[in-house]
Amino acid sequence: MTSLSLFLVLMLGICLFAWARRERHWTKRWEKVSKTLGLRARDAALLQEHAAAVFLSRQHAEQQAEQRRVFESLLDEISQGLVLLDGNLRIRYANAPLKKLLHRKEIHVGRPLIEEVRDHQISDLVLESIGKKGHTTRRIQMLPSDVGAGANLGGRYFIIEAAPLAADVGGGAWLMIQDVTESAMTEQIRRDFVANASHELRTPLTLINGYIEMLQDDSAKSSPTMKRSLDVMEKHGKRIARIIEDMLAISRLEDASSSLNKEPFDIRACAQDAADHLAPMLEGRDARIELDFPKDDGQFTGDRFYWDQVFTNLLENSIKENSNPGLVIRVSGKWQEDTYILKVSDNGIGIPAHDLPFVFKRFYRGNKHHSTHASQIKGTGLGLSIVKRAVEAHGGKIELTSSPGIETTFTMRLPLQHTKA
Repeated sequence: MTSLSLFLVLMLGICLFAWARRERHWTKRWEKVSKTLGLRARDAALLQEHAAAVFLSRQHAEQQAEQRRVFESLLDEISQGLVLLDGNLRIRYANAPLKKLLHRKEIHVGRPLIEEVRDHQISDLVLESIGKKGHTTRRIQMLPSDVGAGANLGGRYFIIEAAPLAADVGGGAWLMIQDVTESAMTEQIRRDFVANASHELRTPLTLINGYIEMLQDDSAKSSPTMKRSLDVMEKHGKRIARIIEDMLAISRLEDASSSLNKEPFDIRACAQDAADHLAPMLEGRDARIELDFPKDDGQFTGDRFYWDQVFTNLLENSIKENSNPGLVIRVSGKWQEDTYILKVSDNGIGIPAHDLPFVFKRFYRGNKHHSTHASQIKGTGLGLSIVKRAVEAHGGKIELTSSPGIETTFTMRLPLQHTKA
């Protein structure tokens, strides 16, 4: 054993001896106090136990208070405003960033939420989350408030999240507020630029394509090189025109002030028109499109212009991405309780799992490795983005599932209020 080990053992022994002496000292003092007070041994023991329990309780309360201070300090460092509410929507707790977000000097605990935020959209969202007993998220634009009510947040954009609290923590709800005005304004600038640029490009491009067609009509005496050049110009001119039209379609769908031209129409006929339009792409290929709609499916109420694009984009996507023989694309529709369900599926190569979260993003083009010649598969990368926004504009949702080599399915669920039996 080394000298260091002997030293450590010696120090440990000294510490144990000191602790034992301290315990005996306090035990004797307690017995002396008990005798002085005239307590019996049993009562003294009970009193000692009670004193120990009080000490532990106080120590536990101090630990909880310390933990609360730590948590509150952490919550004061985040950028979002956090509020805890009771069952009557009165504020139980509010972190420091909330004052900055609402431009308030103080947030008064115990006051109703509506008196502090001064916008019924926020309190209505909390009530909605409590009513459905689930998490609710929404982006809102704050309404103008009274001039005398403090800073006017009218026009600013906020992401509001709310969810109910469990009964064992007092019930009520939590509310989180995040200012996203800058990102919302940046997004609006981007949308305006895309819309304006698309409009400005469409007119001159139409003239260019018109002149190309005129030159092609007069190309009987032109050289083969000139004819090939004109064909290439026509091909890429039409592709640019398609990109511009897709960008304009997305801009219209993203514009909140742009309303849909809803009217009843035959959804099966709409899908059939899209299939007929794309029939030339199937010529000479072992591929087919099947429609499966009930005979009494009734009329669908929506904007026929966008549904033409939905079916065209989904069918065209399946045809372009699947060059192997035996391709079957199936378009189906049916009623289900209060929902109208549309599906477009195929038995092609499918979509890899790592591409699924991104296929609806603008200009995203996955599966580039699926084609023998990558240049054969051309697209704007906007088709599925248009599909998603068109479905959401009609109050619906779209889901994508894919088992590569087995089946890929786009499922669209539309609320019954947008249909008419």
